[in-house]
Amino acid sequence: MKKSTQHLTQGAVIAALYVILTLLSNAFGLSSGVIQLRISEALYALAIFTPSAVLGLFVGCILSNIFVGGILIDVIFGSIATLIGAFFTYRLRKYPIFSLIPPILSNAVIIPPILKFAYGFEGSIWYFVLTVGIGELLSCGVLGYLLYKAVSKQHIKNGTF
Repeated sequence: MKKSTQHLTQGAVIAALYVILTLLSNAFGLSSGVIQLRISEALYALAIFTPSAVLGLFVGCILSNIFVGGILIDVIFGSIATLIGAFFTYRLRKYPIFSLIPPILSNAVIIPPILKFAYGFEGSIWYFVLTVGIGELLSCGVLGYLLYKAVSKQHIKNGTF
């Protein structure tokens, strides 16, 4: 398979997984709002293994935010937060223990003002930084690290992603 076709396919699969997992989180009321625990955020770990994940996560986030009824500013800036986090996860791939920090930070910084000013949720920005940050720490940090460990075992065993 040509490298460009492989990257496109991997990105599309990652985007589809992101959408499915976000919709699953949404079914339990956890994908949006003040308290967010998107299972799909664990997929940031895939950016450690392939640059295809960067675009896949970005597209998956755009589609997910549309499907769960996000307003335009959330679709745009929430997806940009994902793009920033995925890009820096890929850039830090040689340091896997640190590579999952950028998405936690990008979401904890970009999403709270959207919750406060675009959606009009009651509470302080710092409260939203805390709630979004904890959700990201759990989904991206803990679940993402577990995904990284599982994929890296398989990656080492097969020598491919």
